[in-house]
Amino acid sequence: MKSKFLLKLVFLIPFAILNSQFSILNAQLYKSDSPFAHTYSIVAFDEKTGDMGVAVQSHWFSVGTIVTWGEAGVGVVATQSFVNPAFGPGGLELLKKGKTPQEAVDELIKSDEGREFRQLAILDSKGRAASFTGKNCIQPAGNIVGKGFSVQANLMSNDRIWPAMEKAFINSKGALAERMLVALEAAENAGGDIRGKQSAALLVVRAKSTGKIWEDRLVDLRVDDNKAPLVELRRLLNIHRAYEHMNNGDLAVEKNDMDAAMKEYSSAMKMFPDNLEMKFWTAIALANKGNLKEALPMFREIFAKDKNWRDLTPRLLPNGLLKVTPDQLNEILK
Repeated sequence: MKSKFLLKLVFLIPFAILNSQFSILNAQLYKSDSPFAHTYSIVAFDEKTGDMGVAVQSHWFSVGTIVTWGEAGVGVVATQSFVNPAFGPGGLELLKKGKTPQEAVDELIKSDEGREFRQLAILDSKGRAASFTGKNCIQPAGNIVGKGFSVQANLMSNDRIWPAMEKAFINSKGALAERMLVALEAAENAGGDIRGKQSAALLVVRAKSTGKIWEDRLVDLRVDDNKAPLVELRRLLNIHRAYEHMNNGDLAVEKNDMDAAMKEYSSAMKMFPDNLEMKFWTAIALANKGNLKEALPMFREIFAKDKNWRDLTPRLLPNGLLKVTPDQLNEILK
């Protein structure tokens, strides 16, 4: 019954209600029987880049579809406990109208009849954060707002979860996505959700919008159903980073900058040396640079493991992606 109710709510959410009447209608639509997403999450800001992120883990299927929200140049939102999904688009809309995160949280919570069952966190493009934990959230539950972040959790195994997240995030270094994942891992190591674990999500958006959503979402990863969602999320994030190098290599090829392409492809291959595609494009870049002797052993290894890569290779000549002579091509393919 809960799954059917969740689906009904997801498809019936009136996302068009993003005007001055949003808060009033929101209160009428969502009460304390909203879908479950008891969980722990973090919203955070990268002081160096201005990027914003939100990350979550829960013992609930596909938690990222209802808890995590974000828009480049605007902010990020985590709405959880007995979830009011409208808090996601509603919070972002209020930020666009010039509200501070605290004002946005206050307005959304005040207008919601089920407010005491809610947990909500909002962070804006200036790095300001605010959060709320209703008194009827299943205990242990709580939240901490710090400089450039907020952590929140409910239905936990103990009350050390969100303080552990705060400490881990403050003491972490590196890119925002990795820092938020460290915070989630700290929560799990401290005891996590009393029910266990099932899904996780990680979203990072740019400091300023380019107008292209595919470029504005720097990281957008979800693990919908897994026995160890954070382990899987870290694996996916590592692959994401490797393919960032691959994408950069592809862009360099388009510009005929084979030195840059080689550098990017090699970086990706070092991260995942057993990935045939990464190895293949590294070999292609070597061949294009005139380093056929170095590329040939790689081609041999790739073709031995999957002959489809051999079949693909000649198709790269007509569009200039592979720049070798007929004799060199024969050497590659033999």
